[in-house]
Amino acid sequence: MSTDPRAGEAAEYVDPEVLEELLSMRASIDNIDATLVYLLAERFKATQRVGVLKAAHQLPPADPAREKNQIARLKRLAEDAQLDPEFAEKFLNFIIDEVIRHHQAISDSTSQQASGSSATVSSGSAVSPAARARPEAGSSTDRSA
Repeated sequence: MSTDPRAGEAAEYVDPEVLEELLSMRASIDNIDATLVYLLAERFKATQRVGVLKAAHQLPPADPAREKNQIARLKRLAEDAQLDPEFAEKFLNFIIDEVIRHHQAISDSTSQQASGSSATVSSGSAVSPAARARPEAGSSTDRSA
């Protein structure tokens, strides 16, 4: 029986040759997952810089036109890559919603520092088109910082 944690329950009942192939495939998946985490970290570092720039120039946290274009572009890329475009759209909407939440927090922090008050920006201005299409996401309390 394999002690490799990637084997999971399969180690108990799968032929050793099949298990070896399964572990090899899972090792590749694990590497891809790690790459995705690091890519997302880099993406969020870049979007944080965008958020700081937007806040410094009193630009809104959300840019619905850009979001719409990015979603369309990603769906085309997904089709080319033989990935379900609807999945790609959901994935990008999740990322966009999180970026807007970060931008809203940066904007709120910057405006509070500039005014010395605790006034906050209306959460409605931070709602992406994707979130507006999902009432439960658009009404979530995590939309404002």
